[in-house]
Formats: sequence, structure tokens, C-alpha cells
Amino acid sequence: MSFEDIFPRGVKVALGQLTYTPADIIRFATAFDPQVFHLDAEKAQASLFGGLCASGWHTTAGWMKCYVRFCQDEARRLAAEGRALPRMGPSPGFKDLKWLKPVYAGDTITFYLTAHDPEPQTRPDRRIACGIGSGENQNGEEVMRFENRVIEFM
Repeated sequence: MSFEDIFPRGVKVALGQLTYTPADIIRFATAFDPQVFHLDAEKAQASLFGGLCASGWHTTAGWMKCYVRFCQDEARRLAAEGRALPRMGPSPGFKDLKWLKPVYAGDTITFYLTAHDPEPQTRPDRRIACGIGSGENQNGEEVMRFENRVIEFM
């Protein structure tokens, strides 16, 4: 079993979704990104964003939460079939992270992974699987995107 058995190249796989509540946005921002447009709904109205919105880091962490949960669900499904999830992880990093639209309080984001060609294999026992991680709001608008990379053990 390989990464491509779970994430076929070129197929946009839905990982899951999260709704960003005002309380969640403020809680995350208080701990990790204490800017006014993430902390105070009233003051956020006067900001560039015009309303309370999630930190881009919060959105990216939401993608990771859904990715891990998706992989855990796949591991359970495969175990019931007598198969195992490919050995993956950790990630050597990501590239080209973009936050394309604000994620406002109340938005529901669906997260995706679209696999593409892996990096050239430099070791016989592993390779770097690659894909585009992304998220879309309830209106189908892309709100974030990055190139995901994860070590896959062969």
C-alpha cells in the first residue's frame, strides 16, 4: 500500500471540514496570534477585514487536524479489511503557503489534499510524497493553499 492508494494523483480528496466559531477564533488568537481582528469582533469591524476572522495559522492548523483525522479514519477502515495504512510522516516542510481569503466567524471550511508527483527518490526506503493542501469556504471559494510534503516509507 502506498500514499497514492489513499491519495490518488490528481484527485481532490476531501479531508473533512471545520466551522470557525467566534469563541474558537478568539481562543486560538489569544494563545497564538493576538491581533485585534482575531480577538475583538467590534474592533474587527473597523479593520481591513471588516469582521472577526480566524488567523491564517488557525486555518492551517485546521487543515492539519482534518488531515490527521482522515488518516486515522483510513487506518481504521484498512485495518478492518486486514490492510495497513502506508507508513507516512513526518513532514520535511511545506512550500508556498497562501491565505487567499479571510475565514470569518461562522464560516465552514472544507479541507482537501490533491496529490501530485512525488519528489525524486533519493533513498531506497523512502520518498517525499507531495500534494496541494487547500481549503474552501461554504461558498466554494478557496481560502488557503500550500504544497504539502510528507515522508513515505517504502
